[in-house]
Amino acid sequence: MLPPITQGHDIVPDKRRIRSVPNKPPMIMGGIMKSINVFVSVLFTIFTLSYLYQYLYIFVAWLGRRKPKKNEKKNRFTVLICARNEELVIKNCIESIFAQNYPRELIKVCVCADNCTDETAESARAAGATVYERSNKKQIGKGYALEYLFERVMADDPDFADAFIIFDADNIVDCEFISSMNDMLGEGYNVSTCYRNTKNYDDSLVAACSGLWFLRESKYLNHARMTLGSGCAVSGTGFMISKPYLEKIGGWHYHILIEDIQFSVECALSDERIGYCRNAIVYDEQPAKFVTSWNQRIRWCKGYFQLLQNYSGKLIKKMFKGSFTCFDMFMNLSPAYFISIVAQFVFVIGLFVSFFTGRMDYIEVLKAFAKLLLTGYLTLFVVGAITTATEWKHIRANPIIKLVTVIVFPLYMSTYLPITIISLFSKPSWKPIEHTSPKTMKDFG
Repeated sequence: MLPPITQGHDIVPDKRRIRSVPNKPPMIMGGIMKSINVFVSVLFTIFTLSYLYQYLYIFVAWLGRRKPKKNEKKNRFTVLICARNEELVIKNCIESIFAQNYPRELIKVCVCADNCTDETAESARAAGATVYERSNKKQIGKGYALEYLFERVMADDPDFADAFIIFDADNIVDCEFISSMNDMLGEGYNVSTCYRNTKNYDDSLVAACSGLWFLRESKYLNHARMTLGSGCAVSGTGFMISKPYLEKIGGWHYHILIEDIQFSVECALSDERIGYCRNAIVYDEQPAKFVTSWNQRIRWCKGYFQLLQNYSGKLIKKMFKGSFTCFDMFMNLSPAYFISIVAQFVFVIGLFVSFFTGRMDYIEVLKAFAKLLLTGYLTLFVVGAITTATEWKHIRANPIIKLVTVIVFPLYMSTYLPITIISLFSKPSWKPIEHTSPKTMKDFG
């Protein structure tokens, strides 16, 4: 039905009563989305350029075939182990050290039972180690315990060791480890790291993913660096340091949450080239529970932040003077850490802006962020697949576990995104990781 026609005058709308609802110009949201897409592309470009040289490392690692030189001189080694409530595993570690294909009289094992409330000290003594018990509730962490252990060993028996090897209590050690490190001493290396394998790869996918990362670090970072003549990096456990070099640096004074990387950075800054010994193999126990792994990696990320605060300026200055090792160290500390933080903040800002412009176009923002995540997933998938394929025979796990780990590995690594944010606001702390794997070297043939 048509509305009635008003006769005698034109219909004039009352502008005072009719209020139009302004539409947000499409160009506003279009501009925002264009900016977000450009930003995602810029992040991807920066990430690719920052780590392009590590992609080249893959080919270097494939081509590099280094034959170690046998050292006829038999040096004396003191093995240092810092342990906190490790009664379930420390015996296996010590037994694997004394089972080396190396003269037994040239090996000494010293353990720091650090703030223990169990039978760690007794178990270590029964296995043949010299034990020092430390109780300090203020200076907590492996760095402090290791400093204490170095000081006690040097004071009690300063003439025994030509070099020191640092292990964790949960490690089990290949029988050629010390002999291989002795060869590194013969080649003139004051510091050398090892091939870090995993003894509980098949305990869970969390343990497998963590183990895969360290295999990649050994094969496609340190092995490639060694082939190119660059400095390597110490990774937590299984590294050797000569007594003369320890005396040169005035003892162990590395106390931040990732003291191993701090030590590596100090070596790079002082032009002390860390070697890598492929034949020195240690089997490390990785956290099997996601919560444990999550907490451990928050500590690591907080440690990276501490390192960047204290060393980024020095590394940048040194790398512009031509130090590739310092460039390598800086790249491993900085871009991925900051890119992950910035990407998340931009994602959140994009959601807020889309809300306040009235367009409510969350889907486009999510698409842009998903594009970045997909790129990261595919990159890490390729990295994990290559590492698994080349290290297949060294991974002690069921084949199905190996294959599934390749698929899950990028998802595991993506959890670093929230971890980096949380680490910014977390209080620095060091908490012991529970180790319970009963495996010995007999389990690896």
